[in-house]
Amino acid sequence: MAAGPAHVSVPVATVLGMASNYDRLDAGQRASVDASVATYARVRPELKNVTRDVLVTLIAMFKDAEVDPLFITGRTKTIESFREKVSRLDPPSLAGGEPTLKFPDPFRTLNDMVGVRVITKLPAENAVVANLIKRQRQIFDCRGDREKAIGSIESGTYGYSSRHLILRTLQNDTVRAYQSVLNPELPANGSYFFECQIRTVFAHAWSEIEHDIRFKGQDPRAWSPQFDRQFTATAAMLEVVEKEFADLHDRYEKVRGFWDEAGEGAGPLTPDRIRDVWLTLLPHVDRKVDDDWGWAAELVGAHGLTETRQLMELLDSDRITEVRKALDHRYSPGPDRLLDDLLLWQYGPRHIELTAEPADAESHPRRDSLQRRLKQIERYRLT
Repeated sequence: MAAGPAHVSVPVATVLGMASNYDRLDAGQRASVDASVATYARVRPELKNVTRDVLVTLIAMFKDAEVDPLFITGRTKTIESFREKVSRLDPPSLAGGEPTLKFPDPFRTLNDMVGVRVITKLPAENAVVANLIKRQRQIFDCRGDREKAIGSIESGTYGYSSRHLILRTLQNDTVRAYQSVLNPELPANGSYFFECQIRTVFAHAWSEIEHDIRFKGQDPRAWSPQFDRQFTATAAMLEVVEKEFADLHDRYEKVRGFWDEAGEGAGPLTPDRIRDVWLTLLPHVDRKVDDDWGWAAELVGAHGLTETRQLMELLDSDRITEVRKALDHRYSPGPDRLLDDLLLWQYGPRHIELTAEPADAESHPRRDSLQRRLKQIERYRLT
């Protein structure tokens, strides 16, 4: 059973003159909170072992997983934080009544005395991490799963995005040791509820700073509406940054696939594939007329380029830079002109013979244009 009430060190907030939750309690409520705090102080060493156990389990879980979290961390709630949490009050249930303790039996209702966080690099990894943890049914039983950002999305406001799982350990010996210390009169079953938060490194940084300013020091004298405005603005900016990094990662994976000789890299250079490759690598060089890329398939096909990776080799960034310098385009070229010039740079006279009008044709504007541009390329190479 729990030991008698014991007074624990005064929180920093009280020392600084800020009104804590505990300061607002009446004598009876304080006695109840003091008893819970004394029990928590007694069992916390065993609870720290529980934190360490679930943390080690999670780290091992991701050792050979399909996703590699940036880091995984855990913490056992401090005594001061525990006291503030269990000192929270619920408003009266009836008009004129007295407020009541929100957590009168914290060891049965609190799920955040032990908390772990899995920090990812990209938003899409959050779901992968959550699903992997939830599949470990022989270790954890998932009893809650919610996306913290859903409410803010539906209300049109901003906040950090975080996936919150409530997990229960199963037949855990470390938990049994804790339970035996908490209440030796009851059988220890090895089941314990704890919280696992999954979020990106950007959301993690935002939430840590917000928590320090908004929740740790709830003194109305030290608050300004400008803080809310700034938190909203930074949350919006972080959402944009996360999206950009997610798009960047998707583009990177797509480009890697285009080079894969055993996969996408061997894909045929159809007009649609050429357009897809081009818009992935050079989205800033877009067509201004229509979406027909048959002309491109004809140009590369004339040189026997039939696979995606061959087009990737042609669209080398250094080669594009040299071509732009050599031809010094008066107007920014579109895909048709730039692809034509790249092939001319790579294949020289052969490109002219394969794609221009016959030399003895009555009119040969394309051949004349290609020959003029080839001379520019040759002069550039000489200098």
